[in-house]
Amino acid sequence: MHAIILDETLDLSHGAQKVLPPLGVQMTFVGSRQELALAFAAGRPADLLIVNLKGDLTSWEIAEELRRVRFEGRTLAFVDDLVAPGAAYLTQLARAECVLRPRSLDALDELLRKVVAATAPQDGAGAREAASPIPTFHGMVGRSKTTQEIFALIEKVATGGANVCIYGESGTGKELIARSIHYSSPRRDRPLITLDCAAVPEGLMESHLFGHVKGAFTGAIDHREGIFSLAHTGSLFMDELCELSLPLQAKLLRVIQSREFLKVGGTKPIRTNVRLIMATNKDPKKAVDSGTFREDLYYRVAVVMIKVPPLRDRKEDIPLLVEHFLRKFSQVYQKPIRRVAPSVMDRLVALPWPGNVRQLENFLEQAVVLADGESLTERDLPDAEYPLPGASPAPALQLEPGLPLGEVERRYILHTLQKVRGNRTQAAKILGISLRCLQYKFKSYSQAAAPETPPGEPEDGSARRSTLP
Repeated sequence: MHAIILDETLDLSHGAQKVLPPLGVQMTFVGSRQELALAFAAGRPADLLIVNLKGDLTSWEIAEELRRVRFEGRTLAFVDDLVAPGAAYLTQLARAECVLRPRSLDALDELLRKVVAATAPQDGAGAREAASPIPTFHGMVGRSKTTQEIFALIEKVATGGANVCIYGESGTGKELIARSIHYSSPRRDRPLITLDCAAVPEGLMESHLFGHVKGAFTGAIDHREGIFSLAHTGSLFMDELCELSLPLQAKLLRVIQSREFLKVGGTKPIRTNVRLIMATNKDPKKAVDSGTFREDLYYRVAVVMIKVPPLRDRKEDIPLLVEHFLRKFSQVYQKPIRRVAPSVMDRLVALPWPGNVRQLENFLEQAVVLADGESLTERDLPDAEYPLPGASPAPALQLEPGLPLGEVERRYILHTLQKVRGNRTQAAKILGISLRCLQYKFKSYSQAAAPETPPGEPEDGSARRSTLP
């Protein structure tokens, strides 16, 4: 697989050099449209073009160059604002996707891996199959009956245009499922726009979704296109859908019913042809019952429901996932690890994994970093952060036999928070979940006595990872 990295500032290049080569991706780095033209003229086909839209680079110039050479690969562009006018030039191209520029190297790492998994040929495609005997489905791994049923359901719903709602706990792979639906559908050559509903302030959400006209409100100094305009003829993936306020849910329902919308301050209806794929870590039906989600919207978005079970309910997938992540991180860190000791595998299968697949991946990455030999043994496991079944638990962690899994998760999370002295950012990292997910879980524990953040300890943690400018 060959990728061209167009990055004038070199911010993206450093992260790409670490992530892509171990995944079997050969790279060509260019710093301008002229160098990009030379790379295309060299005659070597590229499967993926990654563009960091910063500095003097403009999206319309890149779009014109891709049209000129009739580029047939996938394009991924990092932008500061999805609804900026310039983003529309690229999203009009076939197989082009604009995403918000990752704010951390970890986020960049995760995104590039997902894109490579979605771009690379699937199993059965020649050399890739011979190189990797682990069965994958659009970058997802699993052999359990439940996981195979999800894969089969993805293939069925991808060919149609019905709205899809994916729900399950954080870290179960909902975004991977959404991407696989889009890239297996007839819209695969059209834009896929991703929107995190929890990341946009409520006061800006309507403009973000539908755009606005000049003078619509204070600060509206020009016309802006919204997410629905950018996703026209393609797919719109709305993550954390249940976080939308009830008034915005009503506006979304109107768009789904009429297939048209109004810009903020506008008077002319705009037609839209968008396939909606939604995801939430809440049970939408329970949200309807609690009054936080409109029932009429539920029946519109839940044409097809895909429930992703937590990892603790599909333990048959854990050995295959362990093998997959072990192989990946052994290549990344140049470690000769070939196998996992049977006792270690037994412990990994027994752990409840409240952070699901994301936590398992994070755990194995740490284990590979600590390992020295060709086999992953108990002495290589980061027990200080992940107390495994059979290990000596900290005094504060009490897990009596017969406890419900929800209570096990609650005690485990609170125990982890105690160990890091109330630093929620560090606790979320150890658990392999996002800070937002951790905060959501605390809301659900409102009846429990959660430990307070120690005086002088910032809730978001004092240590910050390096970020991309």
